[in-house]
Amino acid sequence: MLSSENMLLILRIIIATSLFFVWVVRYANIVTEFKEYSLPDWFRDLMGIVKLCFAFLLFQTSPELIVIGSGGLVVLMMAAFLVHIKFKHSVIQMVPSLSLFLSSLYISFSYL
Repeated sequence: MLSSENMLLILRIIIATSLFFVWVVRYANIVTEFKEYSLPDWFRDLMGIVKLCFAFLLFQTSPELIVIGSGGLVVLMMAAFLVHIKFKHSVIQMVPSLSLFLSSLYISFSYL
């Protein structure tokens, strides 16, 4: 059985890998999404940089830094989820931001 420490590590890996995949590997999809939202390119790129920095913080040894990383992702993923609601996206399109929000929230509270 997985210990809570190992489960948290797996969640941190999943979150960071997901963000890397979306913001680096599938960047063209992000460009399309942000055009739909009529948000400027600089904002899109800033969000990518900030999300990847927060993901990097998930792998620090300091619980305080992990909380900063996961807490930042909580805020950004909630905002992403609300944008999906505003644009009336399907539930399938909302699942990634909601699951990353909930996972980041769990990590934040686990390290407090």
